[in-house]
Amino acid sequence: MSFKFEVIKECSKTGARLGRIYTPHGSFETPIFMPVGTQATVKALTPRDLKEINAQIILANTYHLYLRPGYELIRQAGGLHKFMNWDRPILTDSGGFQVFSLADLREITDEGVYFRSHLDGSKHFISPEKAIEIENALGADIIMAFDECVPYPCDYETAKDAVERTSRWARRCKAAHQREDQALFGIIQGSVFRDLRMRSLEQLLELDFPGYGIGGLSVGEPKPVMYEILEHMIPAMPKDKPRYLMGVGSPDCLIEGVIRGVDMFDCVLPTRTARTGLAMTSRGKVMLRNAPYQRDFSPLDPECDCYTCQNFSRAYLRHLVKAREILAAILISLHNVRFLIRLMEEIREAIRNDRLLEYRDSFFEKYGYNNKE
Repeated sequence: MSFKFEVIKECSKTGARLGRIYTPHGSFETPIFMPVGTQATVKALTPRDLKEINAQIILANTYHLYLRPGYELIRQAGGLHKFMNWDRPILTDSGGFQVFSLADLREITDEGVYFRSHLDGSKHFISPEKAIEIENALGADIIMAFDECVPYPCDYETAKDAVERTSRWARRCKAAHQREDQALFGIIQGSVFRDLRMRSLEQLLELDFPGYGIGGLSVGEPKPVMYEILEHMIPAMPKDKPRYLMGVGSPDCLIEGVIRGVDMFDCVLPTRTARTGLAMTSRGKVMLRNAPYQRDFSPLDPECDCYTCQNFSRAYLRHLVKAREILAAILISLHNVRFLIRLMEEIREAIRNDRLLEYRDSFFEKYGYNNKE
C-alpha cells in the first residue's frame, strides 16, 4: 500500500503528536485541518486559492457526488483529482453521515440504507459494498468505511445496535475494497457511552485498518462530554496509525482535540460561517454585517497573512456582505480557511517546541475563550 503514517515527535506534556502521512498524491504533516469540498469544490475557493493558503489535503463527499454528477462520470474523467484539477491528497467520507441525517427519507437495514434523494426524491440504496464501489471510482487517497451515525441524544440500545452494524459493515467494506492505492479507514461509533466506544474500537482493531475515524461526536453533545470520550478512548487506539476526529473544526475543539492525541480534522465551519459574514480572527469572531464595522478601515485580522487581510478593510468586507456580493463569500472563506490552516501550523510548531499547553492558553486568552466553554 502506498499509504504510510509516521510519528515524528510526541509532546512530553500531553497526548499530542507531530506526524506525517504519505499518500499517492503527496505527503502532509499532522495534526492537520482538512477543508471540506463537499461537491468536488471547497465553496467559493479555487484550487489555486487553496494552494496559496497551504491547504495540504481536502475532503469530498461520497453521498453528494453519487447523486450529482455521478461516480461513473467522475471515473470516466479520470477520477476525482483530474475532475476537479487537484493534485494533492483527497479524503472522501462514505456518505454515511449524510444518509443518516436524512431522517424521514431513509430506512436502515442490515443490508444497507434505502433513501430518497434530497434533490428530487428519487429512490436509492447504498450498501457497504456500494459505498466502496463509489469511493473506489472517485479515487481519493483516503476513503472511509460505511458506518451508522446515531443522533445526540440517543438511548443506549440504539447506540449499541449502531456499533454492531457499523462493525459488520466495516468487515464488508474491507472485503469489497479493491484498490491498493487507497487507504480505507474504519470509523468508531458509540455515541457518548464509554463502553460502547471501547467495544466499537476493539471490533475495528481486529480488522487492522491503516487509520481510524472517530465518528458520531460534535453532533450536539456538550464539548466537555466530547473531550471525556476522547480521553477515555484515544489511549487505547494504535499509536502507529492516524486518528481522525470527523466533523470538528472550531478553533477550541481543534486545539483540545490535538492535546488529546487527534491527528486529523475536517469541518464545513469556515466556509459555511463565511457565507453569513462571520469571520474567525486572532482576537475572536467578527460578524462583519454588524454596524460597528461600517467605518472600520483596519484589516480583518492584522495577524493574518491571507490575501483578504493583506488587501481589504473590515468596512469594505461589510459593504460586500450587506450588498450580497459574491466576493464577500470568496474573501471571507479564503480568510477563514487560512485561519484554521495557520492555526494548525502554529500547533505543529508548538508540539515541536513542547509548548502546546502554553500555546493553548495564549490563544484562548486572545480569542476570548475560557477553558470551560
